[in-house]
Amino acid sequence: MSASAWLPAHVAGVAALTAHARRISLDVPDWPGNLPGQHLDVRLTAEDGYQAERSYSIASIGEGPVVELAVDEIPDGEVSPYLVRDVQPGDFLEVKGPLGAYFVWREDDPAPVQLIAGGSGIVPLLAMARARALSDSAAPFRLLCSTRSPADAMYADEISRLPPAAFTVSWVYTRRPPSGWPREAGRVTDAELAALCWPPARRPIVFVCGPTSFVEAVADALVRIGHEPARIRTERFGGSS
Repeated sequence: MSASAWLPAHVAGVAALTAHARRISLDVPDWPGNLPGQHLDVRLTAEDGYQAERSYSIASIGEGPVVELAVDEIPDGEVSPYLVRDVQPGDFLEVKGPLGAYFVWREDDPAPVQLIAGGSGIVPLLAMARARALSDSAAPFRLLCSTRSPADAMYADEISRLPPAAFTVSWVYTRRPPSGWPREAGRVTDAELAALCWPPARRPIVFVCGPTSFVEAVADALVRIGHEPARIRTERFGGSS
């Protein structure tokens, strides 16, 4: 089955991740499987025949018919409000994918991995973390999550359970940190990237995903502190964190 073909998908389950984000499990019988970091297109068709398409990162990995998405609502969006607020188990939609072969982690790469997420940019990076936890790879991972507040942190519970022997996790809160948090609210700085991420001398492969403004600022900062541009891979979307 070609990745360019639209596949029928039924909603198998939904669950709230935050007040404005939802995990959606899809049953896609012809799904060919996907690498950690890939995405797919979702197509909705209204009763009058109008169609809308959007791209979403895939949280699940590997083979099998169950595909996990995590959608953060864009209030004035055309597709995300429906997926977050209205879609129910048994509903029908279409998907196309998997798509993208650049923004993926491959377990045969022994290099240290730095994951940097802004908001819902955690989704493809979580797929990479899940793949690492299930693999025989010895590649060390660091994950830096930037989110507005603890209440806005998607998959926070699962992230907290990542095995500490393989993962180092850091949090930056841009608007409302937890009570007693040692850092004031604000965007991640060059100094924090230098302190919390793998140093350039380790030549990590860096994956940055999030809103366009976040990704561009972080990528520029990584280059300023000495990371090789060719070792920085980015995935971006509209919105703000």
